[in-house]
Amino acid sequence: MLKTYLPMVVLVGSFFVASRSAASQEIVHALTGSVSSINTAQGTMTLFQDNGEKSTFKVMTSSKTPIAFDKKVAESTVDATKFDKPGAYVVVFYFGGDDNRTAVAVKSLGAGPFSSITGEVSSWDGHSHTISVTDKSGAEHAFKINAQTVAETYMGVVNGLKFDIDKGDQVRLVSSTKDGAPIVLFIRQE
Repeated sequence: MLKTYLPMVVLVGSFFVASRSAASQEIVHALTGSVSSINTAQGTMTLFQDNGEKSTFKVMTSSKTPIAFDKKVAESTVDATKFDKPGAYVVVFYFGGDDNRTAVAVKSLGAGPFSSITGEVSSWDGHSHTISVTDKSGAEHAFKINAQTVAETYMGVVNGLKFDIDKGDQVRLVSSTKDGAPIVLFIRQE
C-alpha cells in the first residue's frame, strides 16, 4: 500500500507546485500609441496612447519575473530595454494595472499610414482569418488577420491566428494596407 501511496503523493505535489508557479505569472497585455519619450536613466518609457491618454511605463529589467507572453507574438518584438525610437508608432506589451504598468517588449508598426476603427463585429471567419466591423455610422469594413496581427483579449495577448471572437462583440483595431488589402495590425476586444 505504501508503494502506491508514495507515488500518488509525489504526483499530486508536483501538480500543486506547477499550478502555483503558473498562477504567479504576470499576464502580458498590449496597447498602441506613439512613444513620446524614453528615459534610460529612470528606466521608463512614455507613450501617447491612441485613446489620447499619456502613460508612463516602467521598463522591465529583470528576466526573473515570470510572464505569460505568447511565443509567436514575442518573436516579433524588441525587448523594452533595447527599444530606442522615440516618435515611433508601436504596440507596447506590458503587465500591471493602470497605475503601475511595466513594459516587457515593444513592436514598431512601421511608417504607416494607419487606420483605426472601433465598432461591432458583423462577421468573423476564423478559418479564412477575416473580420468585418460595422462602425458608428453603419458602414461595414472588411479586414484580413495574419500571423503578424497582435490580438489583445481579456486573457492577454495572442497571435492573430489564434484570435477568436463572436459576431456582435465590440472591437478596436488598427490596420494598414498591404497589396491593396486592409490588414489588421492590432485588435482589441472592448
